[in-house]
Amino acid sequence: MVHHYRWVIVAAGGVLGCVAIGSMFSLPVFLLTMSRETGWSVTGISSAMTIGFLAMAFAAMIWGGLSDRFGPRVVVLAGSIMLAASLALASQAPSLLAFQLLFGLLTGAGAAAVLVPMMASVTGWFDTQRSLAVSLVSAGMGMAPMTMSPLAAWLITRHDWRASMLIIAGIAAAIMIPTALLVRRPPQLETGEGAHAASEPQSDMTVRRAVRSPQFLVLIAANFFCCATHSGPIFHTVSYAITCGIPIGVAVSIYSVEGFAGMFGRLAFGIMGDRFGAQRVLVLGLLAQAFGVLAYVFASQIGQFYGVAAVVGFIYAGVMPLYAVIVRENFPLRMMGTIIGGTAMAGSLGMSLGPLVGGLLYDRFDSYAYLYIASWGMGLAAFLIAMTFRPFPKAKEGLVPA
Repeated sequence: MVHHYRWVIVAAGGVLGCVAIGSMFSLPVFLLTMSRETGWSVTGISSAMTIGFLAMAFAAMIWGGLSDRFGPRVVVLAGSIMLAASLALASQAPSLLAFQLLFGLLTGAGAAAVLVPMMASVTGWFDTQRSLAVSLVSAGMGMAPMTMSPLAAWLITRHDWRASMLIIAGIAAAIMIPTALLVRRPPQLETGEGAHAASEPQSDMTVRRAVRSPQFLVLIAANFFCCATHSGPIFHTVSYAITCGIPIGVAVSIYSVEGFAGMFGRLAFGIMGDRFGAQRVLVLGLLAQAFGVLAYVFASQIGQFYGVAAVVGFIYAGVMPLYAVIVRENFPLRMMGTIIGGTAMAGSLGMSLGPLVGGLLYDRFDSYAYLYIASWGMGLAAFLIAMTFRPFPKAKEGLVPA
């Protein structure tokens, strides 16, 4: 029974991630309507999303540590309540500043409380098919643009933005809170067995030693540059396509192609990670990602943009879940939340860098080509950093099956 329940954890993680990410990304859908109805600037409203990413970054390791101490269920439940409540409060915000704080800080922190503990929990439930399981949870998050975003678009055509966001908050609460109650600790920690077993990777390691280890530092550096590599192209490619003469309605569809390809990328990289090893697949994926984003420089027609977007989406969505797998292979289960939270923090900071760098380069050179060249350089940096990763000596010893 326990063996089969691990797939319930995967399903719960996918649902929670989909609703959490989808709720946050309802903001771009509401953006122009909000600006017209409130008089707030588009830049001011958009900055709430930047604040959200930064809140996710700095909350990730804290929530991860609390998950290690108190278990994932209580943390995920708290995050679900916080996220739904913050959306409801933000929908009634009387000023732009209040909206930025309520949506940015609280929604971002709430999302981190859901995503990090779930990824950590899933890695503990699986000793076989671990890469596939983590990728399936990530695939659930990737469903957000195909589910929550169309829902938000439908709502905004029938209600004002405040009512629409309040409805999203209610839906989030109705789905996430009951789903959070399904979350359990991995069996080894639930029973108190295995947390210090000799078969655990680095079973005697302290958290202090773990966060100072070269292995952890390499993973957070690689994830930072990995996310910085694709965040700029994700944010700016539609604008670049428009400068190439492609109509905005068609240019926006590039995102759909990228997201759809990412679904297949998560599954394919999960399967390859189980078969060939997560570290090997990650390193090759990072190299492919670097040259994938560089290919945008040579795109000028919509078919070319679609082709590059499919490749880039397939790769970057595929590599991201592998970091959690490598963490589980090298660090004790009892600190998964803290260590995965650390890598998630680095990734969120990398995500916040790309749009800024891309905007600065475009303003300086009046061309997006330099953005993609810079992204290629950051992609190569991620590849070279990941190449230096060396597993702990005990990382390859067997674990007790879940």
